[in-house]
Amino acid sequence: MTMVQDMPDTSIPTPHESPRPTIGALFRRRPELVSLAILIAICVIVASINPAFLQPSSLIDMGRASVVTGLFALGVFSILAAGGIDVSFPAIAALTMYSATLFVINVWPTAPMALVVLSTVVGGAALGALNGWMVHTLKVPSLIVTVGTQYLFRGILLAFIGTVWLMELPPQMIAFGKAPLLEFQSGNGVTVTLPMYFLVFPAAALLTWFMFNKTLMGRAIFATGGNADVAERLGYNQRIVHIFVFAFTGALAGMAGIIHVCANRMANPFDLMGIEIEVIAAVVLGGARITGGTGTVFGTITGVLLITVVNNSLVLVGIPSTWQRVVVGAFILLAAAFFVKRSQKS
Repeated sequence: MTMVQDMPDTSIPTPHESPRPTIGALFRRRPELVSLAILIAICVIVASINPAFLQPSSLIDMGRASVVTGLFALGVFSILAAGGIDVSFPAIAALTMYSATLFVINVWPTAPMALVVLSTVVGGAALGALNGWMVHTLKVPSLIVTVGTQYLFRGILLAFIGTVWLMELPPQMIAFGKAPLLEFQSGNGVTVTLPMYFLVFPAAALLTWFMFNKTLMGRAIFATGGNADVAERLGYNQRIVHIFVFAFTGALAGMAGIIHVCANRMANPFDLMGIEIEVIAAVVLGGARITGGTGTVFGTITGVLLITVVNNSLVLVGIPSTWQRVVVGAFILLAAAFFVKRSQKS
């Protein structure tokens, strides 16, 4: 007699098996990978059209250009994660950087650079905390509050502090902007320098990552962005969360402002106007949702690099710089469409 053994049907997964994740499912779960894929594709296309894109001088220029935008974006990501939005950070940066520079020039020309930086960070944190206090106390959307404080801070700067460009900075501020981290000679004999202040961006990114992944405050911020009422019932103090997250953003804005001054070797009270749209775009492209509760530091950095590459590479492939906003706007619309489809499938 021949024994016939039934073979198990492998066409249907057993309860212990899980289907392999598809690329679409991976992108829905990690939306920042979409921006990373677009970033890699743009770099490959631009480098194939113009190999000068991969020259160290071009890469260092983009590294320098990413610092201020990156510091702003880390702050905006923190507020978006809490379910809010801030458009006043450029005004905070302008007010603190110009006030500190004017004070050093007219009152304390030999002030240590560490104290100058500290004053802008503390001043930015104080202005940001004011935003957070008003958002919590007035119980109105943070967009409305920060639109108002944006005009308030700009008005205080231009009406009471000054409107004159400060073209001659103290030597310690010039030295801070010129201190080299990496320096070499390019092929045409020009010295290319990656400044020391570039390290501030990765340091701030590590600090932000640690805050969101290793501290109770990070969990409180995500919980508040997910559902503020539930977060409050869980015991998270909403007043502390709002004040902290806006103060953190203000501190990063103050740091970005003083770096902007030292890098450009002049203080212009009208600088940084309009940059908020570009920064918010970078954070949204990095996977953070306007509604809050989601996002990663890695995604934010990817969004910043994507915006920076777009702003610096279009000219290399023969596209006029006026098309930068068109390209960025198209990316934002594509990201919005992706997030809508993602939420529908979820």
